[in-house]
Amino acid sequence: MTDSTPEPADIVVISRRIITMDPETDPRIEAVAVRGKRILRLLRREEIASVADEKTRIIDVGDRPVMPGFVDPHAHIEVACRSSFGVVDCRAPQCGTIDDVVAALSAKAAETPAGEWVVGQANLFFDRKLAEKRFPTRYELDRVSTSHPVALRAGGHLTILNSKALAVCMIDRNFTPPPYSITGLPSVERDESGEPTGIVKEMDNLLPFSAMDREQLAAALQTGIPKLFTQFGVTTIGEISETVDGQQIMNDMAARGELPVSVRTYLWAPGTLSLEAACNWKKSISVTASDDLFRIQGVKLFADGGFSAKSAAVKFPYLVCGCRGGHTFRGEVALDKGFAQRAIELTQNAGLQLAVHANGDRAQEWVCDTLLEMGGAPTGRIRTRIEHAGNLMPSEVTADKWAAAGIIPVPQPVFLYTFGEYFPDYLGEHGKIGRFSFSTLMKQGWRLSGSSDVWVGSESDATNPLFSVWCCLKRQTYSGATLDADQAISLDQALRLHTLDAASVLGEDDVRGSLAPGKFADLIVLDRDPHAVAVDDLPKLKVDLVFKNGKQIWNRNPKDSGA
Repeated sequence: MTDSTPEPADIVVISRRIITMDPETDPRIEAVAVRGKRILRLLRREEIASVADEKTRIIDVGDRPVMPGFVDPHAHIEVACRSSFGVVDCRAPQCGTIDDVVAALSAKAAETPAGEWVVGQANLFFDRKLAEKRFPTRYELDRVSTSHPVALRAGGHLTILNSKALAVCMIDRNFTPPPYSITGLPSVERDESGEPTGIVKEMDNLLPFSAMDREQLAAALQTGIPKLFTQFGVTTIGEISETVDGQQIMNDMAARGELPVSVRTYLWAPGTLSLEAACNWKKSISVTASDDLFRIQGVKLFADGGFSAKSAAVKFPYLVCGCRGGHTFRGEVALDKGFAQRAIELTQNAGLQLAVHANGDRAQEWVCDTLLEMGGAPTGRIRTRIEHAGNLMPSEVTADKWAAAGIIPVPQPVFLYTFGEYFPDYLGEHGKIGRFSFSTLMKQGWRLSGSSDVWVGSESDATNPLFSVWCCLKRQTYSGATLDADQAISLDQALRLHTLDAASVLGEDDVRGSLAPGKFADLIVLDRDPHAVAVDDLPKLKVDLVFKNGKQIWNRNPKDSGA
């Protein structure tokens, strides 16, 4: 090539099926040319020679489809990776009975020094998924051990403790829960005599669980991220932070070229840092990695708790809530208005995106009203997010509030499977209205996204975007029922929810989420075309290759000559 000839591509990936996420793409396109970190051109087969020379790596994957890497705009990388180390997996259906749970925890207790914690993770709404249709009691967990504090964490909002753990935490009949626990308003369930049953809600961050040291955490992240995300083709993640150490480790991995995903961190305030410290994060976290790989993106707040703990703030009363006054309790907004207003002001001044957990419709409307009092959500990349908006919306008034405030709704399709069928058990007839109404919301013009919200007790498939895609199409619940079939969306719509539309939540749809010249070269190769398989086979599709910023980082079959 002469001096006037453009530099050749470093890599050309050839496939007879290129899925760009742009319906206007020329159907004759059969190659993606990459130079450095970015896509150089999309090419017809006869054009490949124009960008290649003897140094260009040609990868022909045949009929296997090539598409953009998946984007997960709401995940808890650190929490999920921690849960893979030293935590007993008690999730249904592997543990289908309370006896199964006791056996799994007992095996861990037998190899754990006396006095140290034994912690298990169970699914959200574990009481609905066990054969007994109830949670284990403290006394059943006492069968595991009376010399170990034992905790069974059923998601992030509810935990069951044995008697030793209650004693370690000094929770007895005279215990008064603190007024706030970061994730919501805490409570302790009691029996008719006033004794704690072992169930505590919105208190996980107050319990003295054993902590990982920095070396253990680094190992957990290095092992867990490829297992939980890369093998499923996830290349960009909106991370909800847990610890400063976790964020520093991920930055350092990125700086060394060892982080296989781009991380956009939302600092949990006040869980990870105080609000003021989060907005002045440079004093706590040294970001040395390139911005395309690691960035402090925003701040995360909790406006209410979870449905599993009956602490989501809703407009209609819960049917049963023995801990807070029978049939009139509607959950509570856990944010102080002054704190929320200060958060809006500080994040906007710092150029950070605000993300607010608001499960219940009343909490969502409260957030919107607070934003409107402050002038509404900012525009551009830092538009305010409401996490879980779109999961349950009994009234269209809520969406009108979203629109007036200018927020971005961030629902989780995987929760349709996890607990969509249980809303009526908590809210009666109101719980049957507006469950994951993706079709209706999209027809109204809302741009939705798909995310995992992976946490302690998430379903084992939660981090697989193709499982989430299946949820959007099949709308099958944990029990096998179909939830509001009229709200199903098309495969192409569901794929966009997990690529281009997910990137838009992070303000990065101009550089990620589709295949186009100038975008980062985040590419994945599937073993089969999702358009050519049955719906129930979608979660079974495998990701054969993953390219991150033009570099191959995953090969499911290293002997594959096409790789």
